[in-house]
Amino acid sequence: MKLLSEKATCNSHGQDSSYFLGWQEYEKNPYDEIQNPKGIIQMGLAENQLSFDLLESWLAQNPDAAGFKRNGESIFRELALFQDYHGLPAFKNAMTKFMSEIRGNKVSFDSNKLVLTAGATSANETLMFCLANQGDAFLLPTPYYPGFDRDLKWRTGAEIVPIHCSSSNGFRITESALEEAYLDAKKRNLKVKGVLVTNPSNPLGTTLTRNEVELLLTFIDEKGIHLISDEIYSGTVFNSPGFVSVMEVLIEKNYMKTEVWERVHIVYSLSKDLGLPGFRIGAIYSNDEMVVSAATKMSSFGLVSSQTQYLLSCMLSDKKFTKKYISENQKRLKKRHAMLVKGLKNAGINCLESNAGLFCWVDMRHLLSSNNFDAEMDLWKKIVYDVGLNISPGSSCHCTEPGWFRACFANMSEDTLNLAMRRMKDFVESTAPNAINHQNQQQSNANSKKKSFSKWVFRLSFNDRQRER
Repeated sequence: MKLLSEKATCNSHGQDSSYFLGWQEYEKNPYDEIQNPKGIIQMGLAENQLSFDLLESWLAQNPDAAGFKRNGESIFRELALFQDYHGLPAFKNAMTKFMSEIRGNKVSFDSNKLVLTAGATSANETLMFCLANQGDAFLLPTPYYPGFDRDLKWRTGAEIVPIHCSSSNGFRITESALEEAYLDAKKRNLKVKGVLVTNPSNPLGTTLTRNEVELLLTFIDEKGIHLISDEIYSGTVFNSPGFVSVMEVLIEKNYMKTEVWERVHIVYSLSKDLGLPGFRIGAIYSNDEMVVSAATKMSSFGLVSSQTQYLLSCMLSDKKFTKKYISENQKRLKKRHAMLVKGLKNAGINCLESNAGLFCWVDMRHLLSSNNFDAEMDLWKKIVYDVGLNISPGSSCHCTEPGWFRACFANMSEDTLNLAMRRMKDFVESTAPNAINHQNQQQSNANSKKKSFSKWVFRLSFNDRQRER
């Protein structure tokens, strides 16, 4: 151990979070309809598996792209040889046009301002390296994606200061919450370099309102700091209100000729919208030339393979396909979301009203034995080990209110989701009487203690009177 670096031996990666521990338990005992029907169902993975048939159908109809051919001629050797870290122009052009299409073509993107990275994880960390020194802070609204503790902090040395949001207003960002987080950072002698938001939100499954985006832009303008808008779920919006990109508001509010224009950065990925997390395709979009230049140099440590870029440049350039895919994928997400909400409601469990993402923010506060995070962890362990569902507890997302959980719905079949809902319903029905009995037992114990105390006081008083005689 003494021969290793501090980075290798420190425990700041976040792997011991209940978010990751749930995955580990699932991997030890994964559900399989045939081989392991009593295993744990994975509901802690935000993965989109609902539209693979559309992707596979396109591949079957476009054998040249899948076979690394151009006009019938192999380009394997061309793709296999060295490519610089700026990325293939054809792919960057296709990517920026796809980003515009998802936003209803209300905004356009310049491929020269796009930096390719190996997934959104790499994109977010690269932006931290570009914008913050070790010990500088970014403000993040809670609840937030547990992986940010790793992505933003572990190697960069940056700090996260929470913007505490409440269920009383649907976990919306407020001016007072922003100011309180900023003052908290100052009290801790942290230099605030920016705010990072996910829009649509992970884990809430909600889109930021136009007012929230405007509030954020006003805030960073006043403070002279950056805004990172992680928009990797932008194509998963399946209900109104629609998605409002920060780029759209920047243009509407005429920020183009101000310093704010260069202090807003977008993170994007094809992991969620196209369901391709294994392809490792992420991107940074920035109007700041220095950020683009620095991030491009850093991207050499995590490039997207030329083969992947070529294949997807062909796919994303097929506008007939992308239009059909975006529409159909959103319809399927809407249907699957409704299944989860209905299944949980039948079990007596409500969800935060949401319109996007691959998950729901589930309210199980009424199932807690007491209103604290120890009780939340007790409930989470029962759901994982006894019910056989891996969901993510709110505490792993830094939620300030115990009893909230994130449950994913797009990484499994309908039959598996229905089974998960039956398990949850059975659990709630078996828990409710026990909870009542537990409460009655607590009351009974309290009454017994009162009676015992009264008898003790009576005996003490009687003995005292006897001694006085």
